[in-house]
Amino acid sequence: MKNRSVEELKGRRIGRVLNKLGLLTKEQVEEVVREQIATRQQDPRGNRADSMVGAICIAKGWVTERQVERAIAGSKGFEYVESLSTSEVPTACAEKVTPQSARSFKIIPLAFDPGTQTLRVAVAGIEGALDTTSIAQLLNCKVQAVVAPASEVEAALKRIYGGASTQAQGVTADRDYSDAVKATAGRGESIDLETLAKAADSNEIVQLVNLMVLTAVKERASDIHLEPFENGFRVRQRIDGVLYEMKGVDHSLAAACVSRVKVMAKLNIAERRLPQDGRIELKFGKNPIDMRVSVLPTIFGESVVMRVLDRSNVQLDLQNIGLREDEYERVDRIIRRPNGIVVVTGPTGSGKTTTLYAALSALNDTETKVLTAEDPVEYDISGLIQCQVNIDQELTFAKLLRSFLRQDPDVILIGEIRDLETAQIAIQASLTGHLVLTTLHTNDAPSSILRLLDLGVENFLLTATLEAIVAQRLVRRVCVHCKEEFKPSEAEAMELGMRLADLGGRSLYRGRGCEKCSGGYRGRRALFEIMAMDDDLRELVMQNASTSVLAAESRKRGMRTLRESGMLALYEGQTTIEEVLRETLGDE
Repeated sequence: MKNRSVEELKGRRIGRVLNKLGLLTKEQVEEVVREQIATRQQDPRGNRADSMVGAICIAKGWVTERQVERAIAGSKGFEYVESLSTSEVPTACAEKVTPQSARSFKIIPLAFDPGTQTLRVAVAGIEGALDTTSIAQLLNCKVQAVVAPASEVEAALKRIYGGASTQAQGVTADRDYSDAVKATAGRGESIDLETLAKAADSNEIVQLVNLMVLTAVKERASDIHLEPFENGFRVRQRIDGVLYEMKGVDHSLAAACVSRVKVMAKLNIAERRLPQDGRIELKFGKNPIDMRVSVLPTIFGESVVMRVLDRSNVQLDLQNIGLREDEYERVDRIIRRPNGIVVVTGPTGSGKTTTLYAALSALNDTETKVLTAEDPVEYDISGLIQCQVNIDQELTFAKLLRSFLRQDPDVILIGEIRDLETAQIAIQASLTGHLVLTTLHTNDAPSSILRLLDLGVENFLLTATLEAIVAQRLVRRVCVHCKEEFKPSEAEAMELGMRLADLGGRSLYRGRGCEKCSGGYRGRRALFEIMAMDDDLRELVMQNASTSVLAAESRKRGMRTLRESGMLALYEGQTTIEEVLRETLGDE
């Protein structure tokens, strides 16, 4: 194979690059290009012609995978390193890249230029080389990437850093910290502002906090918790609704880490006795990440919770939020009505906001004016007029809604009905020809009616405006990578309110647990309970019927309860008995 400079190869087609490297003749290049054009095959990684040409050449036995990878790297302008077997991490690089950072990004540091603040790293494959933004953000320097085979990078990581480390298990850097960071250890309220500021801006703490955030994003976590105690500092992340501890963060780093988060959220680091709320906007690769930050003073320091709002990890399409086909058709019909109130109910973290946003996305067109009142605005959606509640300025849901009615809307979203005043204005908006979408915190759909009546809403107004109630829960999905079939015991079947014979010979599934999941689960799916109002149900509300009577009548009209939705998901092998029981405990 001929040696060619990157400049000679950059920008050329892969066939031409393989020819330049002496791996293919011109005739072979012409043949493979003709075949690629004729077949019009699609490359699953991105439908790239270059990748398809490479695959055809490999299939014909003309070149190896590494030779194709080298050609693609050259065409993109990257140097290709065949072997990392003799690579050692220079001292300057060791100070810049922690073992956790190297393992997290699958990079091998090769050189660091302090003058230009440029780090040269070997990355696994061309995809990693094309996106070094996250690495640069984490390490706070410029990054120059060279491409190496993935197997070489894995082998070098094991040889240099002693094997892989699970991201959710450890985030602390293996290093000596600067004097500024050490000065914050164990001093509580006595830390002066200048020392805190220096610690928050120190390179080690910047990297550590960035790594916490990056790990959470990669693990699809919804929240990061920083919790100080008398003799410890606990970092946890919530994945699929369950908290997992990220071990290894030393107690002495608590004040510095919290101060760094406050700096990122543009909060007052000198204020340590009052709660504060802020927002952080980051970009990892091509994905913008918003984080809501809540800081709470405790007896041992400040507790921080960061809510990770990753738009790329959220389905805002009504057909992709987990509705079954019949459920989707019902919900789509309901939200197309010209007026009325549609309530989505469930506990905190059950996906109500995602469902509402998906409904609004379905309604979002040039003919429809949509106004939202939220606390806070979680996702910025083009085409919607979104307003945020501000209690400090006495801008409540009720005040916003009064203004909304003068803005000529077609659809109004109310983040939550919390009091009678908000409920009354929602009813007024509905009666004057608007569709109102909102949320409540109740256990199921029928009990939402009792909740609204308890707030003081007159039952005749409720029956005149309420169109439907959608209750929902989120259950964890069984990991597809370690999914296994099993037969439940009689006791497990009885927990679901049935006998083993009632399963009809169906097999259930569970996850063994693997490196790609969290305890046998990966991702979540929604369970829905849809109660559509009709004349008979409205008559029962007027008669002050109990929740159980409303539930029974709704089931006669085709309402599938949360437990029944969970059972369907269980039979389909999507979740487990434990998840269904946990999320539908009161739905017997």
